[in-house]
Amino acid sequence: MHERIAEIEARFEELTELLGDPEVASDHRRMAELARERSRLEPIVELGRRFRETQEALADARDLLRSGDDDERELAREEEERLTPLLADLEEELKLALLPRDPADEKDAIIEIRAGAGGEEAALFAADLFRMYQRYAERQGWRLEVLNTSEAGPGGYREMTFELSGEDAYRRMKHESGVHRVQRVPETESQGRIHTSTATVAVLPEVDEVEVDIDWAEVRTDIFHASSAGGQNVNKVATAVRFTHEPTGIVVVCQDERSQAKNRAKAESVLRARLYELERAKADAEVADARRSQVGSGDRSEKIRTYNFPDDRVTDHRVRLTRHGLPRILDGEIDALIDAVAMEEQSRLLQQAATT
Repeated sequence: MHERIAEIEARFEELTELLGDPEVASDHRRMAELARERSRLEPIVELGRRFRETQEALADARDLLRSGDDDERELAREEEERLTPLLADLEEELKLALLPRDPADEKDAIIEIRAGAGGEEAALFAADLFRMYQRYAERQGWRLEVLNTSEAGPGGYREMTFELSGEDAYRRMKHESGVHRVQRVPETESQGRIHTSTATVAVLPEVDEVEVDIDWAEVRTDIFHASSAGGQNVNKVATAVRFTHEPTGIVVVCQDERSQAKNRAKAESVLRARLYELERAKADAEVADARRSQVGSGDRSEKIRTYNFPDDRVTDHRVRLTRHGLPRILDGEIDALIDAVAMEEQSRLLQQAATT
């Protein structure tokens, strides 16, 4: 651990010097990359400094216990009692800080919810999930901006895409990716039978032009009349935008804004996020063995959670956690579910680090 901290401190000093280099400052992309790297390392450098200072202070206190007079030994004993648990806590913090970190953790998040199996009931469940995340965002103090909607019947969504902006938005939300399953009796079910429906959630980190350079010669752009609630001006002008990235087949549609320019900007943001995630998936495939030991892959085909209305419970299948109080959870009280998955992942990574 000490060697790793020394390496990080050396890299931090190198980055500080590079950011002051006029040649680097003239390269906007490299400047941004180096600044992000330095920002990620700074908390570890500060933690390492506090750890060393505490370690040295504890060593001094123990020296006084051996060589000081009565008054000095009493003070040293009190200092030892205070510093020993503090040093242990700092060591644990450092171990966590040195774990492999997802470079996207500090980014904003783009969330895509799609109705899955279950017809109208799946569309209603997709709307329930959107409201759950909307309420969670309010509790976190995040800003939510709807990027695109595709409605399905009264109160339901075939698809909903939105952005969450705020501290730790992607880090907190990334484990929500996957298949969410609901079990309940639909209002239209006269026999009282429980139906099972699904919705898929994809959580993408928002990226900028510096990180993903789109070759627009490979993107087909279609402009058409909006059909969502935001398309009330369809008789005047076509405002909806559809991007098709031909090399990958990725299709992005944005139509909620009345302005074609705004829809275009939102669609570009989603396209960048999907292309970035595609590259991340390729990189992850190269270390598949490591990913299989983590909590869930975040893959959309993986069933991660069941919302059971008759039993008033939610079960996260990745960590075998069940919580009751479904109305509160759907009202955005999902911290316990998110924390359980994050803590399980940290525990596994710490175990891996201890064996390497």
